[in-house]
Amino acid sequence: MAAIQSVMQETRVIAPPQGMVEGAAVSGMPAYQALVAEAERDFEGFWARLAREHLEWKKPFTKVLDSSAAPFFKWFEDGKLNASYNCLDRQVAAGLGDKVAIRFESDDGQVTPVTYKALLARVCRLANALKAMGIKAGDRVIIYMPMTVEGVMAMQACARIGATHSVVFGGFSAKSLHERIIDAGAVAILTADEQMRGGKALPIKSIVDEALAMGGCEAVRNVVVYRRTAGAVAMTAGRDQWLHDLEAGQADTCEPEWVSAEHPLFILYTSGSTGRPKGIQHSTGGYLLWALLTMKWTFDIKPGDVFWCTADIGWVTGHSYVAYGPLAAGATEIVFEGVPTYPNAGRFWDMIARHKCSIFYTAPTAIRSLIKACDVDPAAHPKKRDLSSLRILGSVGEPINPEAWMWYHDNVGGGRCPIVDTFWQTETGGHMITPLPGATPLVPGSCTLPLPGIFAAIVDETGHDVENGNGGILVVKKPWPSMLRTIWGDPERYRKTYFPAELGGNLYLAGDGAVRDRVSGYFTIMGRIDDVLNVSGHRLGTMEIESALVANSRLVAEAAVVGRPDDMTGEAVVAFVVLKGKRPEGEDAKAMARELRDWVGREIGPIAKPKEIRFGDNLPKTRSGKIMRRLLRTIARGEEITQDVSTLENPAILEQLKRAI
Repeated sequence: MAAIQSVMQETRVIAPPQGMVEGAAVSGMPAYQALVAEAERDFEGFWARLAREHLEWKKPFTKVLDSSAAPFFKWFEDGKLNASYNCLDRQVAAGLGDKVAIRFESDDGQVTPVTYKALLARVCRLANALKAMGIKAGDRVIIYMPMTVEGVMAMQACARIGATHSVVFGGFSAKSLHERIIDAGAVAILTADEQMRGGKALPIKSIVDEALAMGGCEAVRNVVVYRRTAGAVAMTAGRDQWLHDLEAGQADTCEPEWVSAEHPLFILYTSGSTGRPKGIQHSTGGYLLWALLTMKWTFDIKPGDVFWCTADIGWVTGHSYVAYGPLAAGATEIVFEGVPTYPNAGRFWDMIARHKCSIFYTAPTAIRSLIKACDVDPAAHPKKRDLSSLRILGSVGEPINPEAWMWYHDNVGGGRCPIVDTFWQTETGGHMITPLPGATPLVPGSCTLPLPGIFAAIVDETGHDVENGNGGILVVKKPWPSMLRTIWGDPERYRKTYFPAELGGNLYLAGDGAVRDRVSGYFTIMGRIDDVLNVSGHRLGTMEIESALVANSRLVAEAAVVGRPDDMTGEAVVAFVVLKGKRPEGEDAKAMARELRDWVGREIGPIAKPKEIRFGDNLPKTRSGKIMRRLLRTIARGEEITQDVSTLENPAILEQLKRAI
């Protein structure tokens, strides 16, 4: 673990619009500070009040927090509820049955609205079908499906009967899928024949067949297949069944399985881990409470909003802000199947205009790639669309460079929409540190302040607080309801990974380096601890160097920085850069690299100059748009790539990036 030096300072501050302050769920900084004070004054009472006010309980809880087996915390354990009931039945009972829950836009642009009443009926039919197969509360079900209404429905149906779902992103390989089936001990798989991405039909069911053929999956007795494309697929008699056939014979009602608040709602495997997959286990009550609360606090969700989170349900963002949070809030949300660049790079902006989207939540990687796309094709620029329906923008997945933040604010939000730059993780279940749109003054590149009830801090390698202005290790000092409960099947790994003894065993280790502003106390995430570079004794965050490169808005569209061993400096900075113009070759590339090295030297200091810069037409990204930095580290070290690259959107880019200048 390492502390980080921060030498970049951001001085731009943008106040929340007065009109938004007046009507916000958290209205102004005094309201935020009052919630923070309440949590500090009566920690358990604070969470108990919120759980009683925002969730509907079949059996009210009497005990709030059980810390007797810390760090294996339990929240609201003797209370009983059902996640699907809180998302669907409650909305219908409140008179929202005819309200559109999901506006599904398929890859080819077709739009299908689904009301709360219709979604509840379909979820109940599938839930009844699952029960008829013998699936019961506590059983694990793998969901390996496209980004469709049926994917959300599958998650809700599992929750309804108390089955623990584990969603596997539809871009993962058969080997990755096989590992997760085995680790979870799954008894069934919900999948599809194919999925559509960018005008192409991609296989899914055949990958399930390949995974099951690897052996050790005898517990899987049923495979349910959604007919997405009507592509030809093999169906194994006695095991495989079509979703539409199963739905047709079932009732539209299904009594929910009332489970303990601590009942495992889902297991979600973190990507890029080595060895045995790391299954993050989340509870029902605490997780759902935070998914709903953050919809209300962070996104200030209103009855008339149209909410769009672009994440796939295969990632935690798609769990909290597609499958559960928006529905628990009674919102109308967009579910999108395709990619942001098909049929053109203006797809996101066209959809915002077409659906009158008011809250838009996407990743910095997507923003940066669309900035580059606008430079190539001016017709794709967001300013060529009517985006006046937008009132809040969000960023998720990784720290956002200040210059990308400003582009997003000015060009997509028209300079009037607050950006909620949300820091959180698969393990946290929902937002942890983020601005509130009607309260927090914004600073580009900073996730600002922790949400009420989240006791975040920055410590040194011994677990002691560091002064504001000094970098360190991001931790959380108290448990919170939506935190992971354990690593599935491996409690000791959970303890060592998230509550390490070297920090005292009682601090949640986020795994990120961070720094707090000396005056405001705002948090800025500097990158993963394992992405902290030690260059000649100076500890530098990769995010800081990336931000410096992207700040050259004339030349640089996107950048990713990694380290490699160096005999002279211990570690050397290696930057992979996507330029706005044509990728240079030969002497032109050397000249461009020198120019950018000097630029970083001026922005940060000579110690941060990349020792090597490589140019590419793109960066290696998953189909969800996340940069695969572990592959870049392998390339930078000159090693052969042995990792699974099946999730890459653009595997051919790896060969290009291997070529040094």
